[in-house]
Amino acid sequence: MMTEIELQNLVKQVSISYFNLTFQHKASFNRRLKTTGGRYLLQTHNLEFNPSMSDLPEFIGIIKHELVHYHLHIANKGYQHRDLDFKQLLQRVAGLRYAPKLSDSKKHYRLWLYRCQNQHSVYRQRRFNTANYRCVKCGERFNFIGQVNHE
Repeated sequence: MMTEIELQNLVKQVSISYFNLTFQHKASFNRRLKTTGGRYLLQTHNLEFNPSMSDLPEFIGIIKHELVHYHLHIANKGYQHRDLDFKQLLQRVAGLRYAPKLSDSKKHYRLWLYRCQNQHSVYRQRRFNTANYRCVKCGERFNFIGQVNHE
């Protein structure tokens, strides 16, 4: 895991070597980013990156992607994904179009197991009050059995 200062220096270095332009603003990590590699903030011109992707070999491609947004916006050109200027510059610097999927990004579900008195099983994503519901198959009351962890 790199520090904020190392990230700032890396972004400046990538900007000069691939774009021949300097990066004048702040680059930082944002732990709230989960599925995206990074983002460009239009108002402040700062870049934020997902810290869990900083150890990946594709991280330079993520930096290039965000720098394409940055440099095109500063130059008053089309900086959005749908713009031709963006697509051409991203292809020229060999930046990533999409962030790589993280292996631990699978959601783990907690399921609740209920069983009626005639042994019909029901799996639920949320708990429910067993006094208010009955089994559809036999009409008997439910008993709470326990939690099941599911991927």
